[in-house]
Amino acid sequence: MKSFAFFRSPRFWGLAAVTLLVATLPAPSEAEAKGKKCPGGMVSVAGRFCIDVYEAHVVEIVGKNKTKPHSPYLSVDGLRVKAVSKKGKVPQAYISRNQAEEACKNAGKRLCADDEWITACKGKRPTTYPYGKEHKSGACNDGGFSSFNALYGVAGAPPPQEAYTFANMNDERLNKMKGTVAKSGAYRKCRSSYGVFDMVGNLHEWTGSKNGTFRGGYYLDTHQNGDGCDYKTTSHNAKYHDYSTGFRCCK
Repeated sequence: MKSFAFFRSPRFWGLAAVTLLVATLPAPSEAEAKGKKCPGGMVSVAGRFCIDVYEAHVVEIVGKNKTKPHSPYLSVDGLRVKAVSKKGKVPQAYISRNQAEEACKNAGKRLCADDEWITACKGKRPTTYPYGKEHKSGACNDGGFSSFNALYGVAGAPPPQEAYTFANMNDERLNKMKGTVAKSGAYRKCRSSYGVFDMVGNLHEWTGSKNGTFRGGYYLDTHQNGDGCDYKTTSHNAKYHDYSTGFRCCK
């Protein structure tokens, strides 16, 4: 049995302090999650990497350190652009995987790896959709209007095959119509448990896969090539872009 003097000794209080510290330290997984510090506009995913909260829009880089706004309805062909993630902005479509990669690089970031993108989309307890296991109509921007049919359809019928040209698929009018692309964060329920918005619907999102992969579907389709976070298209090369292709960055 310890004497009363021991409990008054510096040694006892030192041991007590260590015991208290250990007891109050977070579990390893919690500490790891808090250990990843992310730049503004990004959130940490399980302490492994940072991801943009919102789909990216871009600004054009002019001169050495200056930027100017760029229309999200125009391609970025021939321009130097920088990715920006901010609520309430129309995200950039009409962009290729290679162009998206460069835009992320110019922002000090990178395109998300496939597995990173899926993890962020499915959330802490993985589900098919950012908000849960079952599809909920109206939760994400995935029940939109076919602007391509409206512009290029003939007499109420779908467009003929010859209408699907690169130029037509990049027509700036396509995403200006009501029922197409929404501003980032407009669908408040379209949010994963990591706090990332619009990963399903709105715009397809390019990942870092070199074979030209985009995920998540867009405002007119989130089922044709897989459901929700499992949606995946690999049929286009890394230089391809159209009115449905967008992106976000990781770090």
